[in-house]
Amino acid sequence: MNPLLLKTLRQTKRLIIIVIGFTILLIGIAMIVLPGPAVLVIPLGLGILASELVWARRILNKIKSKFQKQESTKGK
Repeated sequence: MNPLLLKTLRQTKRLIIIVIGFTILLIGIAMIVLPGPAVLVIPLGLGILASELVWARRILNKIKSKFQKQESTKGK
């Protein structure tokens, strides 16, 4: 297959994933003031973005570590 075509397909896939991730993230942020499960939707959007963007992966890892610390203190 043509290398240029493969590169274009990879970039298109990446763009689609980023657009979907940002859309879900923005919906989750809107759910902070609107009714809805923002606590679930925001990490979902970050999870999608984390597959392509480093900054989203860092934020998601911080959220996971805070959640794990809370869970470990509840057990004591």
